[in-house]
Amino acid sequence: HEEGLPGVEVIMTRLHSGAKFSSKSYLYSGGLHGVGVSVVNALSTRLEVQIRRDGIHYEIKFADGECVQKLTEIDRILKRNTGTRIQFWPDPQYFDTDQFNIRKLKRLMLAKAVLCPGLELEYVDEIHPEKSESWLFEEGLGDYLVSMLNGSERVPAESPIIVHRKSDDIQVDCASVWTPEASQIVSESYVNLIPTEAGGTHVNGFRTGITEAVREFCELRNLLPRGIRISTEDVWRHCSFVLSVRVEDPQFSGQAKERLTSKTVGTSLTSVARNAFSLWLNQNVVAAQQISELAIDNARQRERSSRSVKRRKPGIGPALPGKLSDCTSDKVDDTELFLVEGDSAGGSAKQARNRETQAILPLRGKILNTWEVASSEVLGSEEVHSIAVALGVDPCSSRINGLRYGKICILADADADGAHIATLLCALFVKHFPVLVENGKVYVALPPLYRVDAGKQVYYALDDQELEITTAKIRDAKPNVKITVQRFKGLGEMNPSQLKETTMNPDTRRLLQLSIESHSGTESTFNRLLAKKQAADRKAWLSEEGNKAQL
Repeated sequence: HEEGLPGVEVIMTRLHSGAKFSSKSYLYSGGLHGVGVSVVNALSTRLEVQIRRDGIHYEIKFADGECVQKLTEIDRILKRNTGTRIQFWPDPQYFDTDQFNIRKLKRLMLAKAVLCPGLELEYVDEIHPEKSESWLFEEGLGDYLVSMLNGSERVPAESPIIVHRKSDDIQVDCASVWTPEASQIVSESYVNLIPTEAGGTHVNGFRTGITEAVREFCELRNLLPRGIRISTEDVWRHCSFVLSVRVEDPQFSGQAKERLTSKTVGTSLTSVARNAFSLWLNQNVVAAQQISELAIDNARQRERSSRSVKRRKPGIGPALPGKLSDCTSDKVDDTELFLVEGDSAGGSAKQARNRETQAILPLRGKILNTWEVASSEVLGSEEVHSIAVALGVDPCSSRINGLRYGKICILADADADGAHIATLLCALFVKHFPVLVENGKVYVALPPLYRVDAGKQVYYALDDQELEITTAKIRDAKPNVKITVQRFKGLGEMNPSQLKETTMNPDTRRLLQLSIESHSGTESTFNRLLAKKQAADRKAWLSEEGNKAQL
């Protein structure tokens, strides 16, 4: 270092000193700011580092972010004995709790083990030894994917399809397999070893590439029946996969990095997936035909269920809700129903919508908490009855033949009150319309909370964190530009063109698909949030965690 300090001391005490700021040191990295370990040191009462390299054991110590023992040679050791050990003691004055999120920590360690074949990671709990755990996947993604499928029938049966491609600016690794009878689909994605639970452009590009490869295979071998066209969902309905992408300078939405937004990555993934799978399909014809038949069967089912739904005219058939502004298209798969909070927002949504494919149903305030209401009684609520009639599906029905829309989109304000309404609607669908959730029909729209004007450019931010990131990027690019921030008090405050651009236009909006994982603890979470019998538990939880709420 230019000041003569050892590298470990610089990294522990100086912000933005990480090697990942140079592509010569790290081609791919998950961190973006170079402040991680130095912030840990600053927020710890003690931090100690043990370093073993070149046959020497070194030690350096810090207290309250300051170096209290310089890098010291402790002992001579064998040269093959190498590694670094960091111990830290978090300072309670900076944190709401002194407890670590063990579940999240284990999830991250599992991800690292999966994505680094042959690397063994061990979690040791000295207080509760029975909770200790270790992870090792010699074969990496394929090994992990098979273990997650619990012996389900697979296509191909021998081992998952493995893709590994590396170029100057991107590395793609993926394991995928089709499971016709499995009740649980595995779909995990990572960027630079970071789990992207909400997917993103890499997953979309990957799905598109494989769909194109399967379509091409079917067309070349004349497998497609007349009038059948395979969609992306037809191919992916039974597909389980684990996707890992390593790329320079990834762009994420939000500080949590749960969704990748880098557009160039999506384009690259489409090309990589299409080429790799086209080659595999033509080299493994028997398994390829099985995959194609699954997709064709799914397409047939979709065609049957999406046959023309005649839009009811006044006075013909069961009366639709009077507040419903229906769409005109007869193609179910192309249509969307927006459940909108309030008449004011409903009015803006009606002006912003595509009248051919988008229907609007305004809801009056907060709907009934239906989590503990029997499905036989839930239609007693006027709002729930309106939703059921508009959908064409009865509560707790196991069939979706009568479903009138391809997507159901929950659209509420981007504030705490809107989140409450969205939670009540999510509970309604999970509890009383589970068949819609299982078939991937229910979505939550993500309207922005802020509009940012920078000169003639307009940006939108989902929340406070995204606002901070957006304004920082603008100032970096244009230091002298005037920035004006507008906070939307509700959807009704947006004009129709803004609502269309940010929330309703399929090309520019953000939607989250509502799904249930078998081990996700969904029921216990909703019980804690909405069950009357857990009021005491809810109060205790709010007193402990309420300060983390974004209001």
